[in-house]
Amino acid sequence: MPWATILILAGLCGASLAQYNEEEDLAWLQYYLRQSRVASYNYVPYYEEESPPYAYSYPSGPDTEPEPEPEPQQASPWRCPQECDCPPNFSSAMYCDTRNLRYLPFVPSRMKYVYFQNNLVTSIQEGAFDNATELEWLALHNNQIGSERMGKRVFGKLQRLERLYLNNNNLTRVPSPLPRSLRELHLSYNHISKVPASALEGLENLTALYLSHNFIFEMGASLKGLKSLILADLSYNNLRKVPDGLPPSLEQLYLEYNYIQAIPDEYFQVSPRLLYVRMSHNSLTNQGLASNTFNSSSILELDLSYNRLQKIPRVNTNLENLYLQGNRIDEFSISSFCSVVDVMNYSRLQVLRLDGNEIKRNAVPPDAPLCLRRATVIEI
Repeated sequence: MPWATILILAGLCGASLAQYNEEEDLAWLQYYLRQSRVASYNYVPYYEEESPPYAYSYPSGPDTEPEPEPEPQQASPWRCPQECDCPPNFSSAMYCDTRNLRYLPFVPSRMKYVYFQNNLVTSIQEGAFDNATELEWLALHNNQIGSERMGKRVFGKLQRLERLYLNNNNLTRVPSPLPRSLRELHLSYNHISKVPASALEGLENLTALYLSHNFIFEMGASLKGLKSLILADLSYNNLRKVPDGLPPSLEQLYLEYNYIQAIPDEYFQVSPRLLYVRMSHNSLTNQGLASNTFNSSSILELDLSYNRLQKIPRVNTNLENLYLQGNRIDEFSISSFCSVVDVMNYSRLQVLRLDGNEIKRNAVPPDAPLCLRRATVIEI
């Protein structure tokens, strides 16, 4: 009787097991065994003189031999650090902003958009992003990162990086080298005092450079090789001369709140696409300007307010907005706008501001309406 019972049970078990595919059953068993040895993430921030950047441990089961530790870049490439959020519906983005972090967590290899802004990070260790070579956006602004605590080639392997945000930190120099793929570089509100040409060398795809609110007193020819540059913001610095050699692609140049006293003749002619020039709150004088300095046919808006000008500089007839308020101008010279005044020759100027100067209202010449027939705003 016991043998019969055993045979019946064995038959039932065989029938039950026969309902499953043998390969699927084996795969499930392997998966189960792997799950019993789930990797634990144990990241400890380090500096160059300390231990390696990312430490991983793989606890083994009680009756199994320990598995060899994998290479760091191969370990848990899809796992999101517990300090951050990785939305399932946006698997290539990692949000670690505004969390009082003092170090940079591990960045999984699948990430393209990483946000570390608004934290307390003071350093970026060498190799911090070596695992995340697919990064396109990297936001590190509003931290406390210093140049001396940044790895020498920390961005070197990010060959797809397009936007780098490092504004509002404690940097004293432009990070270098930077990937050639970079399109936007945000370095405003730091402590940078000098930008050598080598700092931006090779950035032929850079379209926007933000260096405002630093302490820059020298730019040299650092902009000259930026063949794709459209916008350069160098406002609120300590520049006493304009940068040497503007790139031909430039469309917007912001130099307000510096100490610039002079501009070379035909300085803007090398940038035939230049549309907006802002140089308010400098130390420009008429003696420091050549007669054709601003006679560029491409410029549409020119801001020279709050300088030391005594006369209206000559501008091109294509100019649409001219801001000269807060200077020392004492005459309204129509020749500054129109070399010849007739029905066919006139200025396209729409807005002219001369308030805060020494010009009297009755000093406007009688042919001004003919020359400035497009003007909708004239303030004296």
